[in-house]
Amino acid sequence: MEQNMEAEGNRSGVATYIIEAFVALLILILGLTVAYQAVQLGHRWGTDGPGSGYFPFYIGVILSICSAVVLFQALFGKSKNTEIFVDSEQLKRVLTVLIPAAIFVGSIEFLGMYVANAIYIALFMIILGKNSIIKSVLVGLGTQTVFFLAFEVWFKVPLYKGSLDLLGFLGY
Repeated sequence: MEQNMEAEGNRSGVATYIIEAFVALLILILGLTVAYQAVQLGHRWGTDGPGSGYFPFYIGVILSICSAVVLFQALFGKSKNTEIFVDSEQLKRVLTVLIPAAIFVGSIEFLGMYVANAIYIALFMIILGKNSIIKSVLVGLGTQTVFFLAFEVWFKVPLYKGSLDLLGFLGY
């Protein structure tokens, strides 16, 4: 128990209440934006029923009120959560998954689902899984071959091939 408290005392990072306040502020901005746009659409009840912005307006208002309460509690509440939200080691572990995932999502536009997935799986296995290159490439290609057959051939549901259309030679 004492070791755990010492380890907690040595951690450095951003306090949880600051992260709570930041997220509440983002949601407050989102709620205000939704409410403002709903007013532009027409948020009143007309002779023929609710305007197109009626329900979005009230959703935006509810979001804004709730996030304002959370923001106030996070900054001025009596029981601020001053524990470290995430330390540098935890953040590093999250980013080792988040950054490649973001690159993967961005690459889908150019490479398409199948090629981007195959590369993502193979690189993930090589870099994070410490697997051999041959095994990783085979698993990446194998899984995407199965997905290609399932979606394109059997179910006749084409997935996005990307602007480069690297699989165009297959005729699908």
